[in-house]
Amino acid sequence: MTSLTGIFKAVPEETQDNDKLVDLFRNRAELKKEFAALRNEKYQLQDRLKQQEGTTARVQQKMDHIENLLLDREWVHNVVAFYQLRRLAAHCKVKLARFAEQLKQQREQRIHGKSLDEWNAQRGRDAAAIEAQIGEHRMQTQLMEDQLQAERHKLSTMNGISKMFSGKNTRGKIDEIVATLEQRQSTENEHLQALDKIHNLSPPDHDGLDIATKRSINFMILAFAQQLYLHFEEDGLAAMAKEADEKSVGAVNYGTKFECDEIIEKIEQRWESMESVTDYAEVMKKRAQLIAGKAKFRSDEDVLPANGSAAIVYSIDSNGVVKEKDANLLGDNYFSIAKVLSR
Repeated sequence: MTSLTGIFKAVPEETQDNDKLVDLFRNRAELKKEFAALRNEKYQLQDRLKQQEGTTARVQQKMDHIENLLLDREWVHNVVAFYQLRRLAAHCKVKLARFAEQLKQQREQRIHGKSLDEWNAQRGRDAAAIEAQIGEHRMQTQLMEDQLQAERHKLSTMNGISKMFSGKNTRGKIDEIVATLEQRQSTENEHLQALDKIHNLSPPDHDGLDIATKRSINFMILAFAQQLYLHFEEDGLAAMAKEADEKSVGAVNYGTKFECDEIIEKIEQRWESMESVTDYAEVMKKRAQLIAGKAKFRSDEDVLPANGSAAIVYSIDSNGVVKEKDANLLGDNYFSIAKVLSR
């Protein structure tokens, strides 16, 4: 008996050892996974560190370059003129972007408002049609109720002989009228539910602007970009601002201190005069019409003019006289116009 007990006790001990061994291998596999994940994270952090070090080095190079230019008596004034021109480019970008956004919102609100008005008008017509049906239905129902009352009164006033011969027919009419009234009540409930459904309809989602509207918006944006260009075209400020926006400091020499100071003064004068102009709306509309007249599109779905078809700038004086000059603001992406055009 003792030996048998010993045999049966050995099995659970062996099972426990096997379970421990399985847990050990499982934990070892999990540790390997965690180690691999940590190693990958380490490599990623090292790559990011290298990228950051590269970025820091490039920034430091730029700062050293600017410092050297500022220390150079012949270049210090060029640095000031360069950043004032870059400031002018940034101002024009912001002004154009703000104009484009306001124009898009205005057109969307106008079109959405028109669509909403049409939807409300149609909903009103649908509701009026059902209300008319309900009114006519109730009028006919009232006539049947009057008829029911008359038949019931007729039945109640019959004497014994009349009831015997005509009562059954009258009661049949009463039952028929009652059944019809119940059916009419059910029909009226359906009409009322349909009317309630119309009143509780949610406005349709705005589908966005159509192709014609987007093209119209883009013509106005191009017209405004031309307005900016024409205002700063004098003395080449528009082209110089674009160049400063695209190149690095020190890449352009604007001349002596006197010449650099003159550029800065002209920038301030032109900007102040630009801010004081408020009556160019009609000029903008006319210019947009001129742009639209020459614009061509690669397909019926395109909303941006094909390259070169909007390469004429229209100068319009106070007498309405139009002068044309070649300048591809869209192709050359003046004032980052490509970012703000409607797509």
